[in-house]
Amino acid sequence: MTARGYSSSSPAPQEAPRGRYDAPVASGPLAAAISVPGSKSLTNRELILAALADGPSLIEHPLHSQDSYRMGDALRTLGVEVNRVDGSSAFGQDVEIVPPRRLRGGGVVDSGQAGTVMRFVAPLLGLADGEVRMTADENALHRPMSTMIKALRDLGVDIDDGGSWSLPFTVHGRGQIRGGELEIDASASSQFVSGLLLAAPRFDVGLHLKHTGPTLPSLPHIEMTVDALAHRGVHVERPSDREWIVPATTPRGKAIRIEPDLSNAAPFLAAAMVAGGSVTIPSWPARSTQPGAQLTEILSLLGARVTRRGGAVTVTGGDTIHGVALDLSAVSELTPTLVGVALFADSPSTFTGIGHIRRHETDRIAALVNDIRALGGEAEELPDGIRVVPRPLSAGEWKAHHDHRIATTGALVGLRVPGVVIDEIGTTAKTMPQFAWLWQRMLDEA
Repeated sequence: MTARGYSSSSPAPQEAPRGRYDAPVASGPLAAAISVPGSKSLTNRELILAALADGPSLIEHPLHSQDSYRMGDALRTLGVEVNRVDGSSAFGQDVEIVPPRRLRGGGVVDSGQAGTVMRFVAPLLGLADGEVRMTADENALHRPMSTMIKALRDLGVDIDDGGSWSLPFTVHGRGQIRGGELEIDASASSQFVSGLLLAAPRFDVGLHLKHTGPTLPSLPHIEMTVDALAHRGVHVERPSDREWIVPATTPRGKAIRIEPDLSNAAPFLAAAMVAGGSVTIPSWPARSTQPGAQLTEILSLLGARVTRRGGAVTVTGGDTIHGVALDLSAVSELTPTLVGVALFADSPSTFTGIGHIRRHETDRIAALVNDIRALGGEAEELPDGIRVVPRPLSAGEWKAHHDHRIATTGALVGLRVPGVVIDEIGTTAKTMPQFAWLWQRMLDEA
């Protein structure tokens, strides 16, 4: 894979550094414009839909990261052609997908730490001809999968999980899934809904899916899935906000350009608040279903000045960061970054509606609280959230906990606190291998 055109002398690297990372301190106010790679959430949704399409697809400006590579490898295991071709992105080549006539069995899908691979590929295994084993990294086997296993069994898919209701498991695919009516409790992750909706057009009679649980986190991600289906000619009916009807059809093969990852832009925009000055993210979409699209409103509440001009968003830090009380249930992936900003606020902050992030790459609430306390700060775990009380912070180790968003939050804190050391910066490769390089570039532009 090559990266071309980012600048004449310094192409964007495609591999993250590994090991301990001395978080750089900002020497003064920032004044940077930083482009970020494509959206992971959109890239992996489009890879799935392209694999089920009626012909080849071209995915332009995709994310190249551990999660997207895992998705590509999973689809290759099922007989899908995934080819890299030259494109115009600074962060790697475009991807051409050629779907097979029928998905094949006989292999092993390794999800790594990618929740989207676990939850999006699992339904495809029932559509494959033959047996497929699905597993994951040892430190990701805890991630919730029982809802998907039960849903697929209710649809008639033969799954052998050894009674664990978790990964690893084996699916004995029959080349088809009938579909029909299905009720699930997706309170643990919206990815269960998205995974079923993405595969549903290829079910014999489509799918009428109902969510029966008390909460449904990350609603923008479900809207993203519905939107992606519509772009390929699959129009999902919404009888209610917890109900989806997907017709039996075949998604269209086509060219799709991936938006920049707005959640991965979050630490860079937040940096302007922590260090002062301004940071601009170009190519910000006018309309987006990404949760990160809400950053402009949220950072304003925290005290930033946010402007949009010429397709770019600029965040300028003010004299004061305000403490806030926010329900982040729809945008929970932004929690680590917002907690990092709140550490420097003028009053305590409380973030709620995020109990489900305890089951991400790590228990994100516990990880944040422990890291903050390790630097002498004050934070408290809540049943469904976290409370942060600003205190002077000191040098110390910030543990990444195998979680890319915890690692980037450590870098954010380090802009203002000398001596912060992230124990493993390589975790950022999960969704943004270029993070450390872009972070330094942001500082160099000041």
